[in-house]
Parts: sequence; C-alpha cells; structure tokens
Amino acid sequence: MNFDLVDFRLLLAVLQTGSLSKAAVTLPIALSAASSRLRRFEQQCGIELFTRGADGMTPTPAGRLILDRIQRIVGEAEQLQETVRDLTGRRRVNLRLAGTTVATTAFLPAAIGPFLADYPEVDLQMIERNDADVLNAVQSGDVDIGVFDPSVAPHSVLTMPFRKHRLILLVPADHPLSAREEVTFKEALDYPFVCLPPERPMQHFLEDIALRNARSIKVRVRAPSFNAMIELVAEKAGIALMPEIALNPGPHDVKVSQVPIADAWAARELRICVQNPDALSVHAQQLLAYLAPDPASSQYRKLQ
Repeated sequence: MNFDLVDFRLLLAVLQTGSLSKAAVTLPIALSAASSRLRRFEQQCGIELFTRGADGMTPTPAGRLILDRIQRIVGEAEQLQETVRDLTGRRRVNLRLAGTTVATTAFLPAAIGPFLADYPEVDLQMIERNDADVLNAVQSGDVDIGVFDPSVAPHSVLTMPFRKHRLILLVPADHPLSAREEVTFKEALDYPFVCLPPERPMQHFLEDIALRNARSIKVRVRAPSFNAMIELVAEKAGIALMPEIALNPGPHDVKVSQVPIADAWAARELRICVQNPDALSVHAQQLLAYLAPDPASSQYRKLQ
C-alpha cells in the first residue's frame, strides 16, 4: 500500500468537519478530487472509513482505529518538518537555561560553547537564579533546563549529575588564616569579607550560612565577579569565600592563599534538572546531551 499525506489530511478534515465538501475547502482541493481520493483510499484498504448520512459523515468503528493512527502519523510528520526547519537554520531557535551563580560563571560557559558553535541557529539565554528559583522556573516551563544545588527543598523534577566542586576561603598571603590547614566558616566570620552584590544567589547562600551560625558577614567591599574578588583579596581588602574552580592562574597567585573550609557543606554538587526530557524540543535535548555527555551520568532521579 502506498499512502499519501494529502490523503491523510483530507481524511482528518472529513473527521473534523463531518463533510467531504467542507474538508475539500479546508485543504483546498476540488470536491471531485477529494471524492476520488477518499474512494481510492477505502478501496486500497478494503475498509469503509465513514458512514454517509443526511446529517453528514461519521467514522465507522474500523474507521476510528484507522483515523486515530493517521492522526499520530500526521503529527509525527509535522514534528519532522519543524525539526528539519530548525536544523537547517531556517528558523531561529530560542532556548532558556537557568543556573546558580557557580553554574553560570564557572561551569556553563565552557559546557555550552561547543553546543552554540555546532548549532548556529540557536539563541540561548542564560539566567542566574538561586536554587529554588531555578527549580520553579523549570517546573513552570519558563526555562527549558536548569542547573541547581540539590540541597534545596525537593520538587517534582527529574535530575541528573552535572559537576562537583568545593568552596574555599581565599585570604591574603600574609593573613593570620593563611597558614591554617583548614578553617570553619564561623571562624572566618571574625574577619572582613570581599563579597558579591547582595542580589546574587551565591551571596544569599553565604548570608544564610552565617545566620545559621548566629553571625553576620562583615562586608568590607562588594565586587561584581569572582575575578574582581580575587584581585581585591590580593590587595588585602578582605577575605572571600568562593568556588575553587574560580581561581584562575595569574599574577595574584603569589599574593593570596587558599584555605580549605572544614564545614561539610563546602563540598557541593550541581545537578541538571528538567520537567520532562521527552517533551523538550530537539535542540533542548541536544543541549542536554552536551551538558551531560557521559551516558553513565544521564540517569534521571526524581525529586518529589
């Protein structure tokens, strides 16, 4: 049997309108051509799809089964056309990715760079949010993919591993804490800090930790980025807590010291989260593969 998508669309139009003449107008094709296509299709299948009556055309029991399968095929064909248009760059594709401060500044740029190079038709918006807001944005569909710290309250999302990292204390080379093998965050709170702006999610996290210790952070200066924080610590403006990965090699290295944080929470894990991986667009699914290229890591875990 040879099937034609025009036939399929005609049959679905008859199902929707209950009339062959109205279905022919919607395509549009001549009524005689529509009648010929319907008759030929039924003869080819050996099945009567519709009963004809004064009140219109209604599907037979066998016709309902055939039309249900036809709806699926037409839907798949339309999705294929969308995918081809996307992959050939005929349409700009917009994706939204939300992540924490550490994710968006230290890990995601290197991870999404190759993806954007391979898919020039994609425009990607990367949004910095705290963990709870990342999860909420994924759940509501405001973003396609999120990267968050799973220590927050559970949500009904699917997650998989992304990266592990550690937070360290950065101090001037001649600081009283520089010779310590490790230090608790509570001890560090005795000294003035170089911090991120108050609205940054990373800063919110540190202030919450300080409150758990019944303390507050002594903010000496606020800097817009981890690199600026490093330079200010090297100039003895204060100490700073930051991801170890943010310490780029440079001339400041001889002027600062890294001190491990003794608190268990200093060892962090970032996870990718999605609402439904099967419902993602073809490009969002490809981005997901670039973020978690290791097949062993692409096992989802549900938080609920």
